[in-house]
Amino acid sequence: MTDTDQSARSGPSLARLADLPWNRFHTVVVLLFGMGWAMDAFEVTLIGNVLGALRSRFHLGADAMSVILAAWFAGLMLGASGFGILSDRYGRRRVFLASLVLYGIATLATAFAPSLAALLALRLLAGIGVGAEYAAINAAITELVPSRSRGRAAAIVLNFWPVGSLAAALLSWLVLSAVPPDLGWRVVFGFGGVIALSAAWLRRHLPESPRWLIAVDRTDEAHAVIDAIEAGLTRLPAPEAAPFRRRVGFQGAMLATLIRRHPGRLALGALLDFAEASGYYGLFAFLPIVVLPALHLPAARLPVFYLAGSLGALAGGFAAAALLDRIGRGWTVGGFYLATAIGTIGFAAITGLGAGAIMAGFALVNCLATGSWIAAYPTFSELFPTTLRATGIGASVAVGRIGAMASPFLVAYAGSFSMKAALLLLAGFWLLGAAVILVWRFGGGIEARGLALETIADA
Repeated sequence: MTDTDQSARSGPSLARLADLPWNRFHTVVVLLFGMGWAMDAFEVTLIGNVLGALRSRFHLGADAMSVILAAWFAGLMLGASGFGILSDRYGRRRVFLASLVLYGIATLATAFAPSLAALLALRLLAGIGVGAEYAAINAAITELVPSRSRGRAAAIVLNFWPVGSLAAALLSWLVLSAVPPDLGWRVVFGFGGVIALSAAWLRRHLPESPRWLIAVDRTDEAHAVIDAIEAGLTRLPAPEAAPFRRRVGFQGAMLATLIRRHPGRLALGALLDFAEASGYYGLFAFLPIVVLPALHLPAARLPVFYLAGSLGALAGGFAAAALLDRIGRGWTVGGFYLATAIGTIGFAAITGLGAGAIMAGFALVNCLATGSWIAAYPTFSELFPTTLRATGIGASVAVGRIGAMASPFLVAYAGSFSMKAALLLLAGFWLLGAAVILVWRFGGGIEARGLALETIADA
């Protein structure tokens, strides 16, 4: 049964879900998804904050540090692609619970890593957990909130990322300043793992997506969830482990269906994610790989740079959340990507002015870069039909992680010539994203602001 057929059978219920006024349920679901997303950001940013300490502990050079980042990105790619498909097969709820548990356990275990090989393996596992979050969380929040608030709600969830980054930078700064670096990085990882497992416990009352339940013919459960959402209930019972009455395709079939039915939408998501992941993670690799050695900064000073960057990121994320439902997806995404490219070029022009200028430039570029990807994710997440949404998000993120894996190595290579060369390389990635959304918008691509998901799927 296609999404169109499902919409015909359950049209009134889906229309009611799309048009509900905002209530306590929507606020709680945004906060709980946001808390998990903040923990993911905590983990991502944490490695950059403690790379200086890891460099000393394991006697790492720039290439070895890039390998640590690459292990993380490989995990993200595997988690996003594999768990995206699992989320479409078995539901959003199972995946967004399992993802935080996997990430939390792996992060907690990292605190006790005895060797570089163990550290790399645990980084890979933690990355798989966070990659699963990319697919399940973006699919779930898109399907649970009213149409008129969908862009803003998704962006607010994603804006917990700079909150987590800020917490990681602040905690790393305090711990690395107070205890020996070889103990400090272990304390920080241990704290992050405990918090992630606590967030998973709080998520246990979140419901399954009613749209996904309808897609697998569990309409009675879907209607019960919609009734509870309409009533503003915040503690919903776990869904029954009912057998599926509809078979969902295997990985190859699902990807093939996605490519056949929606090649333009998949290309948009993949290229936007490739551009932002290459630019964003390259920017964060720029500090420990290029700036730290060039300026001869001690490891304890590096979190201060991330604190400044996280404050800038908060501003960029809130700006994206305010603009997505106000001026539309195309203008918001295109404007942020272009501004980030210009800001990165400007950053390159001031790198010779010292550590203070580099910190200020990093904060500004991180503001624009964060606004870019926070605007991009809701934009391509809502374009895929329910039965393929998490698969589409996961495939897009997986392509993006290819750029993220390569970017630290490219930054290290370009940085061997100069800081400016590394930043100009990153600016090129953002220009690619701006060009992609421009082609989409003026080439007949749909502007989904305010539209019901079923209307977007059928467009």
